[in-house]
Amino acid sequence: MRFLAEQHRYLSIRRRLGADLSTDERILRRFTAFADKDGAEYVDTRLIMRWLESLPAASAGTRGARFRVARQFALWLHGMDPRHEVPPQGLVPAHVQRVHPHIYSDAEILAIVEQARTLPSVYGMRGLTCSTLFGLIAVTGLRINEALRLDQSDLDIETGVLRVRFGKLGKERMLPLDLTVVQQLERYGRERDRLLGRRSEAMFITCRGHRLGDCGARYNFALVCQQIGLRPRQDYQRHGRGPRIHDLRHSFAVRTMLNWYRSGQDVGREMIKLTTWLGHESPANTYWYLEAVPELLELASTRITSAAEGSNEGD
Repeated sequence: MRFLAEQHRYLSIRRRLGADLSTDERILRRFTAFADKDGAEYVDTRLIMRWLESLPAASAGTRGARFRVARQFALWLHGMDPRHEVPPQGLVPAHVQRVHPHIYSDAEILAIVEQARTLPSVYGMRGLTCSTLFGLIAVTGLRINEALRLDQSDLDIETGVLRVRFGKLGKERMLPLDLTVVQQLERYGRERDRLLGRRSEAMFITCRGHRLGDCGARYNFALVCQQIGLRPRQDYQRHGRGPRIHDLRHSFAVRTMLNWYRSGQDVGREMIKLTTWLGHESPANTYWYLEAVPELLELASTRITSAAEGSNEGD
């Protein structure tokens, strides 16, 4: 279990430096488990490539991310012992292409939340937590890890403001919630603490009282989608392919923009609000939805054409 111990040390150091390791940790756990099972004494290029080949087929972006995580770990190990080998950078190219989002209909979102309530567990905590989590992401557009890292104290019930402390790149933001959302979170909190038998600091928890993790949230979401027909059913607890939990965030952004276009609002002026709400670095990241969703692109094109025609008439 040599590499497992080194993994814990490596991740601990990076956490203290403020890194967000939610994805990297999941990838690195798989690599160190493979290395220990393989009986390897040192990390080298051949070990990393054998590990990559042992994994299920994935996109170039995913393969590139796996390679990057393993290479960074090898680089750290090499700094302590030069017998570890660092693979050449770019050995596994990562042609990252943004996944075309699935935009959920209102009926699909309702079905996801309702089905999540039926997830079995001893005290009913699993269904309670997952249905509330999926519903919150759908109505706020939070990233999954932003939602999972929420504490009860991040919700100000009096003002209806949710504090997102762990946004991308460490940025914090405040989200004013609709009263119905606040009331739902308040009810969830009371029932969660009643089932747990004590007050929990974390907002979203498991039946054992631990903070719900990224893997657990994604697995339960995939299972719910399989049960309602949005993903094909799988054996051996596999997730399968299909709409993702992150697509709830995409759906929130797209519905917001569609409502602006349909109601005749100035989308350019409103866009900065959505950029801030979503925690994007710049409006360019938010405008990507115009290209990703045909209806939005058509509405934007129509708006631009109408504005141009109006300008020509004025000339």
